[in-house]
Order: sequence, then C-alpha cells, then structure tokens
Amino acid sequence: MAFARTLLPGVLCLALTGAPAALPHAAAAVPYDGQADHESALFGLKATNNAAAQEFTVDSTRLSRVSVWLGSGAATGTVTAQVRRDRADAGSVIASTTLDLAALGGAGAGWVEFPLSAAVTAGDTYYLHLQASTTESGPIAWYGTTRAVPGSSTSWNYDRAYWGGWHAYTSRLAFHIDPTGSERCGETEPCYVPTSALAARTSGLLTNRVATEAVLPSFAVGASYVEGSNVLRLPSGRWRYLPDGASASTVVEADDPGALAQVEESRAWLAAGRVPGATAAQREASRRALLSMRALLKPNGAFAAAWAPAWEYSWPRDGAFAAAAFAATGHDEEAYRILGYDALTQRADGTWEARTELDGSGPPDARKWQLDGNGWVPWATWQWYQAAPADGRDERLRALYPMVREAADHAARSLGPDGLPPASPDYWELDTTTANIGTAAPLLAGLNAAADLAARLGTTADAERWGEAARRLSAAIATSFAPLGYQRTVDGEHGRDSAVAFMAPPFNAAPAGLGEALDSTYRALLLPNGGVSPGNDPSFSWGSYAWTASTSFFALAWAGTGEPAKAGRVLDWVLSKRNGLGELPETVNGAGLPSAVAPLGWTDSLVVLTALALQGSAQPTPPAARSSAG
Repeated sequence: MAFARTLLPGVLCLALTGAPAALPHAAAAVPYDGQADHESALFGLKATNNAAAQEFTVDSTRLSRVSVWLGSGAATGTVTAQVRRDRADAGSVIASTTLDLAALGGAGAGWVEFPLSAAVTAGDTYYLHLQASTTESGPIAWYGTTRAVPGSSTSWNYDRAYWGGWHAYTSRLAFHIDPTGSERCGETEPCYVPTSALAARTSGLLTNRVATEAVLPSFAVGASYVEGSNVLRLPSGRWRYLPDGASASTVVEADDPGALAQVEESRAWLAAGRVPGATAAQREASRRALLSMRALLKPNGAFAAAWAPAWEYSWPRDGAFAAAAFAATGHDEEAYRILGYDALTQRADGTWEARTELDGSGPPDARKWQLDGNGWVPWATWQWYQAAPADGRDERLRALYPMVREAADHAARSLGPDGLPPASPDYWELDTTTANIGTAAPLLAGLNAAADLAARLGTTADAERWGEAARRLSAAIATSFAPLGYQRTVDGEHGRDSAVAFMAPPFNAAPAGLGEALDSTYRALLLPNGGVSPGNDPSFSWGSYAWTASTSFFALAWAGTGEPAKAGRVLDWVLSKRNGLGELPETVNGAGLPSAVAPLGWTDSLVVLTALALQGSAQPTPPAARSSAG
C-alpha cells in the first residue's frame, strides 16, 4: 500500500530542523528539494508489489552515485536502486546497486548513498527506481516532501494493489544525483543511522581546548577521528573540527591548515606523556581516552563528566580520577589544574557540592552534597604529588595544602564513636540510612593520603591527627564491613556494591580476605550482557544496564591485587563496548549496546589507570598511617 503521509515508527527521533538542502538539477530552473524534517514516508518499497521512481535529468556525461532518505522498520533485507530509461521497464536499466540492510546496521533512517556507474546523456530523462525486499513485517519507505515544487519532475508510485500499477504522484521525493560537498551525508544531514545507535545521546567530542562540542550519534555513522586528534573525518572525506576561538564546528577540506594544526598539536601533547597499555587495543583505547579527557577539561580546571546537558557539570569524584590518570601519564599541568579548581570550589566547612557549574559559580540544583569527595580529592592530590616533577613539587603542594587540611579535618571530625562516617549519599548519588562502603573506603584512602602529604611537608601534628583518624576508620571497616564482604551498607540490608573495589590498590592496601569479597561481589553483580551493575540493593534497581565505570572498578582492583588475567578479561569487555568512534560509553544496555553518553570521563580515567597497571606501571597506594609509637 502507499505510504503517503504515513510515519514510520522510530524514525521521527532523527528529525532535523532547518531549510531544505539544495540539490542540483541542471536542466531546470528549480532545484531538487531536500525536504526539511524528513517527515513523510511517501512510498512503500517492499517486495514486488511496491516501488517508487523519480524523473531527473543531468548535465554531465557520467553518473557515479545517488542518495535518498530511507526509513526502514526492518532490520534485514535489501534495497535496490536502479537508474532506468523507462520507469516500468526493467530491461532499460543502465546502472543498479543493491545494499543490505543488516550491513547498514539494521532498522533505522537517514541518507543512503548508492554507488552507481553509468554513462548518461545531458538533458535526457532518466528514472531513479527504488525497491526493497525483506521477510520482515516492518515498513521500508522512501521519505520525501508533500509540497509541490514548481518545475520539478514527476514522481511515480508503483503500488499494484492500490493503483493497479504505476501512478504519477504530485509530491516530491528528496534525492541527490552525484552528491558532492555538503550534499554528502554526514555533513549537514545524517547518513543512515541504525536505531540501535541512538541508545546513546552523544558519540564523541570536538574541542579547541576552550569550547567543546558533542558529536551526535546521527553524525557519527561512517565517521572516524583523524588519528591522534579530535578532528573528525566524515564519510565524504572532508573533515569537521572546532576551530580555535570558535564555539561551533565547521566542515573543511581534508588537510585544511587550521584542522591540521589541531591534529599536530594534540599528537604532540600525547607524545609528551605516556599512552599506556599492554596490548595494541589497550593503547588505542588509552589514546582515545586521554584525548577525550582533555576535551572534557576546561581552562579553569573544571572537569565535565560528559558532554550532554545532564552531565555538563564538574563532580569532585570524576575530577579526582581524571587528575590521577593525567598525573600518571605525564600530563602534570592538566592534573594540577583540576586540583586547583577543587581548591577554588571547596566549601567553607571543607566539603564540596555534589557537582558544580563548569564556570565554578556553584551547584546547578539542590542535590545533596557527598562526603566521599573529602576522600577522593586528597587521594588525587597524593597521586599527583607522586608523579609530579620533583623540582618545585613541594612548593606547589603547599599551595594545595590548605584544601587538603580542610578536607581531611572534616573527614576526621565526621567519624562517629564507632569510627565510621555518617550516612551520606555515595557514588550512586542516593542517600543511605547507615554508613556505606562507597563513602568509608574513599575517606580511608583520603586520610592516609593526607597524613602522608603532611609528613612530607613536616606538619607533624596534622599527620598524627589524620593518621589516628585513618586507623580508627580502618579498624571500624574491618569490624563492620569486612564480615559482610564489604556490602553496600553497614547494616547489611542493601546488597553488594562494586565500591568493594575501593578497598583495593591504588586506593587502599588490600586487607586480608578482600580477594574473596571481590570475586563474590563480581559474581553477584554480573549481568547477562557481560558487564556489572553498581550494586544489587533490593530497594533500588539498575535494570539491565551495566555501568562501565563499575565494571572497570573490578579490572583496576584485580590489576592492583596480582590478578592480571581477571583484570584483562574485564578490561577486554569494557573495550569491546567502545562505539564506532572508539569512545567509552557510560552504560551498556541489555542488548549489549553503548548507551547514555559517550565518552564518559570517569570510565576513560579508569581504563587509563588499569592499562598502566597491566603493563607493570601501577599507581602507588597511600601508605596506611602508623601510630607515633610505630
């Protein structure tokens, strides 16, 4: 049946606003129109009963390709494009190409380019003929406008059951003959985008180190980064990049001088540090992770979690991991810049907001603050100090030391008579009614780190005060959490938690019995898609989504506790979930597809740290504080 004014389910999410793209029509004053919004599935194309054709003329003598806006509810089957001299005569075909829907990625919508090669005569009339074949029930249609275009050629609908054969249609289809430049998909209009690719809001990043722009999934299909950069190579062969001083990207010819300068600069930045990994895949992932982390870092030191509206804020926790990864790979300036931002945004009581606006102006909402930041920031400061160039690092540490002192003092004061911190939202950003391991373990790492930093600067009283607090907290964790296998809460009522990994290096020296707790927790949280859930609290469900950060916790913990084979297997799974641009997503859905946002800076940092550990360059762990007598 005809699909005039009928919408394909699941396709409107790809709608774009703006003026129609101009398409060349050499023999007429009015160009082919490119249809705004792609809202109307004009013709069904399935099987022998349906097809569509569009008249056109050319002013050249050779035809190399055509492109059409196609929407398919079927994941398998084929679509054939032909150029005919007679719309109804298959024997008049002068060029034909068949594309496989599965090879395009399955069900989806967007511009599809059909390579064709044929000699043509300028001014003659030809017919672009489309027909699909599938055993599935989902519709396959050629999208177009319902507007009349003065001077345009006739469209034809072959619907045998409805029209009895070919029927002239007053609406216009949208298509390109020999598209070039901005007419090529992936520039102003998306190439065919599989519905599966839309599980994530973002697919990559462009940056000029001041501004950042997300690469949307609909414009990532068929694209790739120019190696060692955040310059995007488009399906057309041209490049998209964010010029210096600009706030929006532009498309340029390949090897454009401005884009090349960015490529060379980012490659030099990578070369000035280390790209870790025991395998080629790990090194490739680390390279992309480092570039993405750099794109998420703002000039003032704010580190965005990702680049989509709900993630465009700076969390102390995410920034701490990024600072540690930057420091460990030789990017001292970036690490120190993050810590400087932490110092500027610390609250008067020594704590931090859950997250802040990227300009440092304060929190975006009333989300409750989280005590774990008082552990993560001193830990990251200690990690920076370990990796920093020895010349001048004590002086630079002294500039950060007031921040460390306020954070560690608040952490020490927060411990109750039982040695445990109060109930506080953990990295789940959900409150608990009793102390949780997602807060206790980072605070232990932070207190030990702060005590060691104090000792290095000769502030003995601080070192002893924080060392005593660390010993109390360590004993309380051993008494209250260890017998439960380091479950989420001290009352044992909220299930397993991937934060068990925070008791392992490079956060804390692994206590006795931690290996079994890691193994049993991993088994309890493992999902059918191969990743893990943050936890299995019976009062809250994460559904079928695996979180790449939580999964990476285990890879890092096993790498740090002498279990490289286990760590490698988990890291391999995480790396297998990179998207087509090589970016690491926040989550992986039940179908095993990247979802939420990509890249996520926290996962990037964890992959870099794990790759370092697996090649034998594991980060050090803050030493457990000893008593003054010891």
